[in-house]
Amino acid sequence: MFLVDWKRLRSCLLVGGIGVASFVSVAPAQAQSRGLPDFTDLVEQVGPSVVNIRTLEKVSSRATSGNGPDEEMLEFFRRFGIPIPNMPKQAPKPENRGAQPQDEEAQPRGVGSGFILTTDGYVMTNAHVVDGADEVLVTLTDKREFKAKIIGADKRSDVAVVKIEATGLPAVKVGDVNRLKVGEWVMAIGSPFGLENTVTAGIVSAKQRDTGDFLSFIQTDVAINPGNSGGPLINMRGEVVGINSQIYSRSGGFMGISFSIPIDDAVNVSNQLRASGRVIRGRIGVQIDQVSKEVAESIGLGKAQGALVRGVENGAPAEKAGVEAGDIIIKFDGKVIEKTSDLPRMVGGTKPGTKSTLTVFRRGATKELSVTIGEIESEKVVKKAAAPEEKPKQSPAALLLGLTVSDLPDAQKKELKLKGGVRVEAATDGAARAGIREGDVIVAIANTEVTNVKEFDAVVAKMDKSKPVNLLFHRGEWAQYALIRPSR
Repeated sequence: MFLVDWKRLRSCLLVGGIGVASFVSVAPAQAQSRGLPDFTDLVEQVGPSVVNIRTLEKVSSRATSGNGPDEEMLEFFRRFGIPIPNMPKQAPKPENRGAQPQDEEAQPRGVGSGFILTTDGYVMTNAHVVDGADEVLVTLTDKREFKAKIIGADKRSDVAVVKIEATGLPAVKVGDVNRLKVGEWVMAIGSPFGLENTVTAGIVSAKQRDTGDFLSFIQTDVAINPGNSGGPLINMRGEVVGINSQIYSRSGGFMGISFSIPIDDAVNVSNQLRASGRVIRGRIGVQIDQVSKEVAESIGLGKAQGALVRGVENGAPAEKAGVEAGDIIIKFDGKVIEKTSDLPRMVGGTKPGTKSTLTVFRRGATKELSVTIGEIESEKVVKKAAAPEEKPKQSPAALLLGLTVSDLPDAQKKELKLKGGVRVEAATDGAARAGIREGDVIVAIANTEVTNVKEFDAVVAKMDKSKPVNLLFHRGEWAQYALIRPSR
């Protein structure tokens, strides 16, 4: 039997009671101070630098009606890609031959946020906040309102700069995004649904999220809603580390995932907008795609990295440098391209006219090419391949892969700028499962270039029939890889 000396236990509790009580009371306080920061000082410090932005557009007074969604809902629709519902149509009015021209009046168009970048009145916001606006009104926290001039807006990065005529303004401090860590506390100030000076807080959920061609975003769980767009994301040192720009939502409201433009990218864009009113980006003129793990292993690249060149624009810098469809660009100026989206960001951030080096992986070997960066322009329309002029001849060896191929007509070689290849007349079994279809042009198989059916048959005859084989093929002007598992 277990006996308890109650007198001794009672004396121990009485003697140790103070120590136990003090331990219990202190420990939660220490944990609370570490886990739940106080944002009041940050709000007082940064709050005056955050502004409310309202945009107006001029519409005919005769066309104005009281029907349709309110302004917050319109901003909702515009920002998150929700189709704007059809407005009730008014009955046509009788024609008045002597009518005067219709008066135009400014109607509310949207609401957003921004922050003061410089003491002399430059304000940063999102491009979508001011896009299409005839008039921009900036309201400070002291209730002063200014009509702003749009200095420039860059839709690709969603960054805009406007200017108000004022001096001595409280500008923000710009932080270092490289110091930002996942799990770090951050705060946002903005005007969700037009509610000015609203403060929300959370943590950094992830960095370098790919949601665009030229920027990688900061992901947070800070509550961001329509109207927060353009407001600052602030770290615990009171520094702006991002511009709140996007949310992931199925309903149009906050669902725990928000995205912010890194401030270093935004400042770079704003400097160009202030200098020239536009952003100049580099380009080399290639259509790119991801490199899958299966393809990387099959062609000898090993690791799934780089950017697969599916097509090269005629006369573009890449074509002049010798880049070919089917190449995998693995480095740009010595910097490794881990994922496809790295390439357009590296090239886009390079000044046009700069001579750079591309490291490409081509049919089992690496090669360095010198390219002169061009200036980005609108995408060109891809031409369709010309129809074959010669009657195709079947290739019995190709049937093993589920393919019927023929020699490539001269006209199509000229159209696609190819030295040769074989045209797919039919795809079944393994080829069909790999995504090959009629009209595709195969230019290499098992890392071996082929210019006609005879060469194609020779490669197929020598290959290991028990292993998958990689194919490099063109579809129109674009090239891509496929992995075919032969039928047994």
